Amino acid sequence: MFKFQKFMQLWKKAFTPVTIMLIPHTKNKPLNFKLSFIGIFFAVLFCFSGIVYTFSIAVNTFEYYRMKDKLNYYTQEFMELNVTISALKKAEDEFKRLFSLDSREKILENIDTSDSGSVDFDMEKIRQQIINTTETVGEIKNYLRIQKDIYLSTPNGLPVQGKISSHYGKRIHPINGKNDFHSGIDISTELGSPVIATADGIVSFSGWSGGSGNLVVLEHGHGFSTVYAHNKKNTVKVGQKVMRGDIIGYAGSTGNSTGPHVHYEVWRYGKHINPTKYTMEAS
Repeated sequence: MFKFQKFMQLWKKAFTPVTIMLIPHTKNKPLNFKLSFIGIFFAVLFCFSGIVYTFSIAVNTFEYYRMKDKLNYYTQEFMELNVTISALKKAEDEFKRLFSLDSREKILENIDTSDSGSVDFDMEKIRQQIINTTETVGEIKNYLRIQKDIYLSTPNGLPVQGKISSHYGKRIHPINGKNDFHSGIDISTELGSPVIATADGIVSFSGWSGGSGNLVVLEHGHGFSTVYAHNKKNTVKVGQKVMRGDIIGYAGSTGNSTGPHVHYEVWRYGKHINPTKYTMEAS
């Protein structure tokens, strides 16, 4: 019985009205609010629940955008890695194709220099490894590019089909019969045979040159120059770019000549050298 009376007293107190007065600093009348203790309790509880709910939404929103940014970051990382790995795979396939060829010349001719949630591995370490590998591949391609330039600039083969009738070095001059130093080789051939460039280069001279007749001089780079004399006709002009195998004239017997042939010289860094070592393709 005593407990029941105690409960009733608490219940009455819970519904006992409490006056809340708001007194403005102006002359306006005070505002009075009457609320029971239990009303105040539920109002405070409701406010507290709203604050907790709002805070939880804010935390979830922040976590959502944080995870979204993280996902975007790793997506971008994997896209970059995929592009780089694809480029490395392409380079690997290209090197395999090149090194399957059976000679240095074929390799250099075919090389293309034209000039890509929770995580358990170290992304930065993988990125650095790929950067190092890419740099190594770049160095290899740069080396091959230089070697290809040297190869294309180096005279290779005879400029005309025929037979060497006079070699490089000391000889008896075929016209005056005196001892003479021959600065090139003479290649006997049929009149009008096409004369071709033996390396890529630029035409530095094309015209008449006294005893040499119609003369063509090519500059190839890496110190190489070649000379083609006694042509019946030149087909190139000064400044023209030519490739190995391009026709630069037709064989003749102009100037001081005893018959149709091409006088062919190879120069390196301003000095004539024996062309014979450049008239046969390297094995």
